[in-house]
Amino acid sequence: SAPKIITQIVLTGIQIFGKALFEAGKQAAKNAKHRPEALGSDVAGLRNATSGSITDKLTREHRMTLDEAHLILNVKRGEALENVLKNYEHLFKVNSPRPAPDPPATGPRAGKQPTPPTHSHYLQSKVVRARDRIQAEMRIAQED
Repeated sequence: SAPKIITQIVLTGIQIFGKALFEAGKQAAKNAKHRPEALGSDVAGLRNATSGSITDKLTREHRMTLDEAHLILNVKRGEALENVLKNYEHLFKVNSPRPAPDPPATGPRAGKQPTPPTHSHYLQSKVVRARDRIQAEMRIAQED
């Protein structure tokens, strides 16, 4: 009968959803326990920047590791400052607010306004902090 079939389908769906939710919870618990300490102190992040070294001090000040800064700006360690600044300017400009397009005066699309392209203040701030972090590391290297 139809009600019996519907009940079986609903119960099967609930069982599948419950199992998936349980597995997702187990995976989240595993992810929470994982610590990237084996990757090295600079990659491990701010939690491990506790020594008195200059690198750890810069990591705490800029709230970003040197490796993270290089990844954000898509540059390799030891690359020239001009390449870092070129990538910085490009990424900063791409994530900047764009000027609003001129609305059409008349025509079939006069009532519909296209949504303006979005920008990301968050990404812009990450790009700025990445540039600052790399420049600070370069200044320290030049002083030594």
